[in-house]
Amino acid sequence: MISVKCPHCRVGLKVDEQKIPKGITSFKCPKCKQEISVSLLRELQKECQASGPDTLVIQTSKKGRGKLIVFPNKYTPEQTFPLQEEGIYIVGRKASASKADICIDTQDKSMSRGHIRIEIKKSAQGGLIHSLSDNLSKNHTLYNGRYLDEGEVIVLKNNDEIVIGDTKLQFCE
Repeated sequence: MISVKCPHCRVGLKVDEQKIPKGITSFKCPKCKQEISVSLLRELQKECQASGPDTLVIQTSKKGRGKLIVFPNKYTPEQTFPLQEEGIYIVGRKASASKADICIDTQDKSMSRGHIRIEIKKSAQGGLIHSLSDNLSKNHTLYNGRYLDEGEVIVLKNNDEIVIGDTKLQFCE
């Protein structure tokens, strides 16, 4: 048994590493339902025993978690938006009439108020799949140097570049 603390809600848990099924990389905290990585439990247990504390704090697994980084330009400050929950997100320019879920603070008028659509689904392996499509924007969407066709859906990979209006974004896992 290993004593751990959830890195999200700090609840104390006892984990029997012998009962963890092979191939499982994380589990959900019974209290807050957030993912807790189990891939380093044995290494952490060794470190814990060497350093003396009887409870370890384990880090959440970042695998499959995504974020959008907005690069600064003359219209837009640098911004970062986490993409960690399943669902459909409309990304666009922040405005009073914007219906975007992710509102980019910008003066870039060539960016629509609902420019792109990102859909996040769970994969069969338990990670997250991030899909990108243009949301019928007037100025279209540039993905890794080429324009997306109407209705085209792209599965995002680490370091993919997206340009909406005059603003460059990067998808990172």
